[in-house]
Amino acid sequence: MGCSNSSLIKDKKSPKVIKAATIIQNWYRGYSARLRARQRHALTVFQSIEYADEQSQMQLSNFFSFMLENYTDEREEDPELIARLFGCNLPDAREDYVKMIDVPDSYDGPRLQFPLTFTDIESLIEGFRQQKILHPHYVLAVLFEAKKVLMQMPNISHISTLLSKEVTVCGDLHGKLDDLFLIFYKNGVPSNENPYVFNGDFVDRGKNSIEVLMILLASLLVYPNDLHLNRGNHEDFLMNLRYGFTKEIMQKYRVYGNEILKILEDVYTWLPIATIVDGDILIIHGGLSESTDLNLLHRIERNKMKSVLMPPIPSDGDSTVDLKITKVGSERIKTSVSLSDQLLQHEWEQVIDILWSDPRSKRGCYPNKSRGGGCYFGPDITSKILNKFHLKLLIRSHECKPDGYEICHDGKVITIFSASNYYEDGSNRGAYLRLSFNTLPKIFQYQVTKATHVRPLYQRVNTIEGSAIRMLKERIIARKTDLVHAFELYDRNKSGKLSLSQWAFSMESVLELNLPWRSLSTRLVLTDRDGNVDYLSSFQNIRIQKPVKEVHSTLIETLYRYRSDLHIIFNIIDTDHSGMISMEEFRTMWKLFKMHYGVPVDDSEVDELANKMDLNKDGSIDFNEFLKAFHVVHRFDPSRKSNKPVVQE
Repeated sequence: MGCSNSSLIKDKKSPKVIKAATIIQNWYRGYSARLRARQRHALTVFQSIEYADEQSQMQLSNFFSFMLENYTDEREEDPELIARLFGCNLPDAREDYVKMIDVPDSYDGPRLQFPLTFTDIESLIEGFRQQKILHPHYVLAVLFEAKKVLMQMPNISHISTLLSKEVTVCGDLHGKLDDLFLIFYKNGVPSNENPYVFNGDFVDRGKNSIEVLMILLASLLVYPNDLHLNRGNHEDFLMNLRYGFTKEIMQKYRVYGNEILKILEDVYTWLPIATIVDGDILIIHGGLSESTDLNLLHRIERNKMKSVLMPPIPSDGDSTVDLKITKVGSERIKTSVSLSDQLLQHEWEQVIDILWSDPRSKRGCYPNKSRGGGCYFGPDITSKILNKFHLKLLIRSHECKPDGYEICHDGKVITIFSASNYYEDGSNRGAYLRLSFNTLPKIFQYQVTKATHVRPLYQRVNTIEGSAIRMLKERIIARKTDLVHAFELYDRNKSGKLSLSQWAFSMESVLELNLPWRSLSTRLVLTDRDGNVDYLSSFQNIRIQKPVKEVHSTLIETLYRYRSDLHIIFNIIDTDHSGMISMEEFRTMWKLFKMHYGVPVDDSEVDELANKMDLNKDGSIDFNEFLKAFHVVHRFDPSRKSNKPVVQE
């Protein structure tokens, strides 16, 4: 009887239990959906800012062309600067220089024995796991040997998965050594039986770019037929200046950094630009355009592409272009660029397209305005190019994807991205894929974590979102003057408030980031009960630190906004990487920069600031310290546990 009554009570309660469970389930689904939406918005912010930076980087190529046209009139020195940018032949980094660098007995890092063997790859991996720095003697030796091997390779590598071989394809690594270690742990290290294709962007952003590059190049030397490296848009010395690899080299190799950077520039130019597997799978870093011609790409002299950010010098039929007059002792020598040392314009455009383009669902081929280089290509363009060259599949990288991969264009395009936690811890997975003969690609996902357990989703989203909002606020404060002007055009009554739509329109019109401003408004501004935005709250809890109190805010904003571009330009002027440029060089470059970009700042203001930053009055400026002086201070950031000011350089 007791059991019967219990069963009856249970049956009576079942509808209530089910209803309660349904309510909880629906609430949780809604809660999870809102968290996922916040995560998507945060990733959109990261990606929009990343692409805006790349757009600025591509626009620098126009400045360098402008500088070419005007530099002769401004200066009569620095032939090495012009040579570096426009392809004059300077003496190569000397291979015999390696023999002059001794490896002391006290050195406890990896020791390499040439010709390299699998044991040396293991030694590198183990040494880098222990956070050892590879001695510059070995770094230079690996670079010189790798250049010799790469010079023998075609523009487009052809490999086969016949004879039961599988090929592993990895996307962007961006200096993330832990991701490379995890790939090798899950998939095995490169060998004759375990071939790899690494599809560009090995360096920049991450803090271990040189270690990643050394492992890949050492593997290439041991297995030249089974380790394939495609060039990405970050295998470029101008990109390295903005995105960190140059800085990493100079910090880790203060004495020999210049020599390493010189040979690196050569190594980049000899990297193949594509790989074709089994005759029907094309692997390139970026994408396609309607004019992509693999036959032409087979034939070009790829080593002439020193930087994708430097377009060929236009000519009037002459085989050389005189750039400037330079004094050597009592003689005046004319520096010239041979046009035979550079790609033709249409060849350069072909390489730009395959390194910078992105797929989109919209049909056709149109300019990639987000990045500023390459194009967007639709499914019709993919089908057209694949059919033209008898291919079935395009594998590309170049874009961070939340799951580490994405399949689009009716399965004909696969994006593979191998740097997990690219923007922030927990922001995305990494992935690699394996190809075998006549079968579908197999995709493997992973995510590097140092935690012993996975954090709850809300914690991960809070971290990602907080980091994204901080980055976005830095973009906002850099345009404060322009934004306030845009806000005031709508606020005719000077109430200090706008409708949400007016605020969102103003933000997009000035920042041009194509972001969901309405959704982001709750993290960026204060609103009243009627939903009106206090637009000056857009700048709350953040400011740009002034290095000198007397400097006008507009000048500070301008220098902060363009600090990355100026850093690259000053680094190029600083051919010996001393970190110092003369006041005259500073004034010359600022004048050209201002002319080209239309910067509304008086020269005397910049000149006065530069003089104040020349602390020891020796006529030179430490430009790294000069630009570091302009940094953002985040105050009382609610996304952080501490309310201490956060300095973001």
